[in-house]
Amino acid sequence: MGTRRNFIEKLTVASVGVPLVYNPSTLFAATGEHYDGPVLRVAIMGLGSYGTRVAKAMVSCKRARLVGLISGTPAKVVKWRAQYNIPEKNCYNYQNFDQLKDNPDIDAVYVITPNGLHCEQSIRVARAGKHVICEKPMGINAAEGQKMVDACKAAGVKLLIGYRMHFEPKTVAVIKMRQEGVFGQLKFFQGQSGFVIGNPNQWRLNKKLSGGGAMMDIGIYSINGARYMLGEEPVWVTAQETKTDPVKFKEGIDETIQFQMGFPSGAVASCLSTYAMNHLDRFFLNGSEGFAEMQPSTGYGPIEGRTHKGKLTQPHITHQTLQMDGMAKIIFEDIQPIVPVDGEEGVKDMKIIDAIFLAVKTGKKVML
Repeated sequence: MGTRRNFIEKLTVASVGVPLVYNPSTLFAATGEHYDGPVLRVAIMGLGSYGTRVAKAMVSCKRARLVGLISGTPAKVVKWRAQYNIPEKNCYNYQNFDQLKDNPDIDAVYVITPNGLHCEQSIRVARAGKHVICEKPMGINAAEGQKMVDACKAAGVKLLIGYRMHFEPKTVAVIKMRQEGVFGQLKFFQGQSGFVIGNPNQWRLNKKLSGGGAMMDIGIYSINGARYMLGEEPVWVTAQETKTDPVKFKEGIDETIQFQMGFPSGAVASCLSTYAMNHLDRFFLNGSEGFAEMQPSTGYGPIEGRTHKGKLTQPHITHQTLQMDGMAKIIFEDIQPIVPVDGEEGVKDMKIIDAIFLAVKTGKKVML
């Protein structure tokens, strides 16, 4: 394992009018400190738009470095090798990446391929003895997710899911306020996640590759957000689907789903997942003593928000930089983020998605 160049950043996080102490060193490499420890050496599998975003963000990481590539497109590999100085011996395609087992220069693989490929590819990475970082959703259903968890445990490697928001400073600040009781008894959460999807021929609208439509892509943010904002696991769901364009959104590809969740405390969530409307990236949390509102709530940033105490003023840092440094701390030091990003966390979301699809199909409340 190598070390990174040293650099200093100034990071201050406001406490939004309450005595909260947010220590970034519990999430990622402490900015403003000399770091000369182990570096997580990562290969990215899937060199598409999001893989590109992750790679660019990793340039600023202190604890993680891009050292390998896995792609089915040779031209992309050539371009990325030149851009990121990747040695040829660390480059693979989708047929031969099992050979990772013989490469001691790679510690982990970040799987950023279509959802329907995650399970098989993640299991192959695990069997090659490498830690798995898998983009969300981790699979196309909970059964796949559990297979991934079991395979990684059997192989003795970690399975982490790409929940970047669990490292985002404003999100973390609101979660800490909730934990400290600043909002009182929580009553209600609203999550709105959506955008108008473009190219009708893309993999996200292919059932085999995506596992579904908007819910698998953007709706999962409201599911996960409801869980970390309320701090509970839902016990039931109801859901209703609206489809205005059955040509574009074929059978098994949801266009818009409204869904509701009930929690043990009595709190409820009302959420919207859609591929048919823009300007939908909003979380609202209501409690007996206050509220939190975030809009945008899960976009690439900057996140904006306020509570009854005032505006959230934590700085914007590239989400994927925080995420990858945070995941290095998990792997090397077992220092966990405020909300888990492990495979079990991913399975919880998949079980809820399964239940939402069942509720749409049956028109009935589904107990979890």
